Amino acid sequence: MTTRNLSLSDARALAVACLEKAGFDAANAAAIADRMIEAERDRCQSHGLFRLAWCVAGATSGRANPEAKPKLSTLAPAVVRVDGDAGYAPLAQQMAHDALVEATRKNGIAAAGITNMFHIAAMWPEVEALARDGLVAMAWTASYPYVAPAGGIKPLFGTNPMGFAWPRPGRDPLVFDQASSAMARGEIQIAARDGHSVPETAGIGPDGAATTDPNVVLEGAQLGFGGYKGAALAMMVELLAGPLIGEFLSFEAAEDDAGKGGPPKGGELIIAMDPARFGDPENALAHGEKLFAEVLSQEGTRLPGERRFKARAETPEQGIEVAEKLYQEALALSQ
Repeated sequence: MTTRNLSLSDARALAVACLEKAGFDAANAAAIADRMIEAERDRCQSHGLFRLAWCVAGATSGRANPEAKPKLSTLAPAVVRVDGDAGYAPLAQQMAHDALVEATRKNGIAAAGITNMFHIAAMWPEVEALARDGLVAMAWTASYPYVAPAGGIKPLFGTNPMGFAWPRPGRDPLVFDQASSAMARGEIQIAARDGHSVPETAGIGPDGAATTDPNVVLEGAQLGFGGYKGAALAMMVELLAGPLIGEFLSFEAAEDDAGKGGPPKGGELIIAMDPARFGDPENALAHGEKLFAEVLSQEGTRLPGERRFKARAETPEQGIEVAEKLYQEALALSQ
């Protein structure tokens, strides 16, 4: 596969140009582009510029609001809500962050429900930001129906990712972001684009038969990781990011799209906890370090997020490798 090396600043400028050409105002274009470039910087290509055409399609189809102005409200002392005004998630997440930090420090634990928005980015940025403010954080969001329930063969649940972050004073936080499906949708799409196979555990064809062909999986259904265990977590995420906060289930998001081909509209639930307000306020984080030390004492182990932080340190000097086809598509969108 032919690739092109870009600096982070050039990649961001290209993303902003594409978004502004599609009608996004400066604030939304900057927030969305920054989130994509964070993913590219951390070498998560499936959530980087790869998502650009999808973002543009959401606006040009008329479903997504390229000039969204999120609105913040308080539903309870420890519950905040941000209406995303039918825009993409990054701007609404920025608004939710400060309000959630304030409510968490006041109450010990707090939640933010972000609704009426499109979330197609990685989830580690929002939980990592909370951990850098000293809070433990969890987040969930749904998507389109891509994953079959345990024992079924038809897509029903989204890939339904979850993020978690734990602060580490003086160090990068422990952060992970994973789908409840065996593979992220974007990874399967990239495998199809580049002509690679996928593991049999990734999904099934329309007839329910096992396959390693990513194109067949995309026509059929993805599978939850660990079989019924991943499917159960996908169901949990459906409920937390859907009915609990008054948003779509995955199959309702597909019905709302009605074949227009844009990204899924839905919600995100974020919960933050202040370690200083729980049972061991003086030692909670230090106690966690004991666990990390035990993990790392075993040869071949690493903590979640370490590979991403290593990539983050190397990328500014090395730049990023973008598939030439993707670069040309982005260039066309920008013009």
